[in-house]
Amino acid sequence: MSDLVAKTSMDRRLAEIVRPTIEDMGFELVRIRLQGGKSPLLQVMAERPDGGIEVDDCAEISTALSAVLDVEDPILDTYTLEVGSPGIDRPLTRLKDFDTFEGYEAKLETHELIDGRKRFKGVLAGVEGQEVLINVEEGTIGLMFDWLADAKLVMTDELIKEMLKARKAAGTAPSDLDETKFDEIAADDATQEE
Repeated sequence: MSDLVAKTSMDRRLAEIVRPTIEDMGFELVRIRLQGGKSPLLQVMAERPDGGIEVDDCAEISTALSAVLDVEDPILDTYTLEVGSPGIDRPLTRLKDFDTFEGYEAKLETHELIDGRKRFKGVLAGVEGQEVLINVEEGTIGLMFDWLADAKLVMTDELIKEMLKARKAAGTAPSDLDETKFDEIAADDATQEE
């Protein structure tokens, strides 16, 4: 089975360690990645079950995970823990994400070639069983969730506006945010491209 939340065996081990703490705090694990290099980085993305997460929530999760990881000590080297939100152009890591973000543009990549290609870009059309549906130029196609190697939303003006509306409705957007400025910026960008 494909696991887009935790890809490598080490990521899966880390997910087993941190997931109970994150869930006990009322959040869901969206993605976890241990990135190597001179200074390894453990990146954890989390959100509330209904979506969204605030900076203070990330700080609380980070503090709780630091304690758990210090006890379990799964990473031999010194590393940096980074807890954050999935962001606007978020990764789609769980089957439910493809249903939640139906109607939005996404990029999907499969492990193997499917009809001569691995990359698919189009508008999400929900799920049917274990199949992710996406509207591409050729029409609507279904890709088994297990076939996916990577998936993420494409940042579009429509997506940004919808996320801002959702934050405003939830009362988490800054009250002095003038959404009309986004329309002006988009119009300016279109004028500059001509």
